[in-house]
Amino acid sequence: MSATVATSEAEAPEIPTELWEEAGWLPCTLCVELPVGDFSVRDLLELSVNSIVETQSRVGEDAPVQVNGLQVGWVEFEQLGELLGVRLTELL
Repeated sequence: MSATVATSEAEAPEIPTELWEEAGWLPCTLCVELPVGDFSVRDLLELSVNSIVETQSRVGEDAPVQVNGLQVGWVEFEQLGELLGVRLTELL
């Protein structure tokens, strides 16, 4: 009788840098989501220009960042002049 040992995390194979460089042009979607609690369809229908929606995130709190629907890390928001940017704080 043989026993199989399962690990909780599969080890990712090493991918040569050259392969990443060749795939660098592929488009992907980066998404940062902020949780909004107790938001209903009625709230959505009442939105108008200049409406403010309160989030459950606090100032300085990290938000999850996803690439093509897969969470890859955490970011924090930062003001860049007139723009809002995100600073990567952790990669998973």
